[in-house]
Amino acid sequence: ATLAADAIGLDRVLFMPAAQPPHKAGLRVTSATDRLLMTRLAIAGNDGFELTLIELERSGPSYTIDSVVELRRVYGDEADLYLLMAADSLAQIDSWRQPDELLERVEWVVGPRPGVTLPDRSSLNDRFGERASRIHLLDGPSLDVSSTEIRARVAAGHAIRYLVPRGVEELIVDRGLYRRA
Repeated sequence: ATLAADAIGLDRVLFMPAAQPPHKAGLRVTSATDRLLMTRLAIAGNDGFELTLIELERSGPSYTIDSVVELRRVYGDEADLYLLMAADSLAQIDSWRQPDELLERVEWVVGPRPGVTLPDRSSLNDRFGERASRIHLLDGPSLDVSSTEIRARVAAGHAIRYLVPRGVEELIVDRGLYRRA
């Protein structure tokens, strides 16, 4: 988020925890309340980061296109909105709901992700046509830390210090999250 904010010159970055992540249907997912608290703790102290409850306040699956429509209603047409994602999300974008309409409504900022190569411009042009110019590819450092790895480390009883913010680590420990049953 910081890389994107610096590269694009964003005034602020909104974090939207999903109430019902559609790509995780049928899987065991940490409660929305716990994910909300972890997000709040993770972004605390950064004036450029803000939490929005748009997806948590809406019933049903948390589709990004629905959130973008709501954000546009809240902030109006004059606001420049960008969707931040990592390269692995872009690689799966065709599994998202209405990706072409999503790109029509907001520009995308795609950050690096270890193990995933950013696409070249020609492949973006082939897939998205002239709208490919609305996709900004970021060059910069990426952290080789995933939420899956964090959960696996906790389940195995391994330390996560320095892999997540201290407050998030404390919440995970206090609530016994991700421990094996």
